[in-house]
Amino acid sequence: MSDAITLFGLPTTLLELLSFTLAAITVLLTIRQNHWAWLFAIVSSATYAIVFYDAKLYGDMWLQFMFISTAGWGWYQWLRGGADHGTLKVSQLSPRARLACALAWVAAFGAVAFVLSRFTDTDVAYADAFLTAGSLLGQVLLAKKKVENWIVWIVVDVLYVGLYVYKDLMFTAILYAVFVLMAAQGLRVWRRSL
Repeated sequence: MSDAITLFGLPTTLLELLSFTLAAITVLLTIRQNHWAWLFAIVSSATYAIVFYDAKLYGDMWLQFMFISTAGWGWYQWLRGGADHGTLKVSQLSPRARLACALAWVAAFGAVAFVLSRFTDTDVAYADAFLTAGSLLGQVLLAKKKVENWIVWIVVDVLYVGLYVYKDLMFTAILYAVFVLMAAQGLRVWRRSL
């Protein structure tokens, strides 16, 4: 499944195409606040971990493992994390929590950048670290159904498009461009449900 093929003139693999499809389904279900999104997240993260390993995007590879490990927690949060262990409702962060999130992103960026630049052969340590840290933040906010998760995903996804073009993961770059539009829609839908 990792053999190179060309589709519509773009280089890809069957594994990247499978990961692309599963990730798109995940985001569509997430916008609809359907808890089955977490199952698709687990499977798409597992397949994308292999794609990113092959591309030497080690931060993104480990991020997929983090997504898998937090998916069960997110699934539980959505089903039982609300009042009286009921369904979690969409909410917003306080200004103090927003600041704490920004500081957490910066701190995680520093830690991940240190590891990637010192212990791997990646050629994009800082970009990978920044986007990995932002994605971790987005995942936590998503699990807690904070509307700000979509803002984080918009920023991260826009930047990921460039990274994936650079790494010649063209279908994944296209997917992340679509994710930008989907995240904007998710932001609108979730704001209405506040």
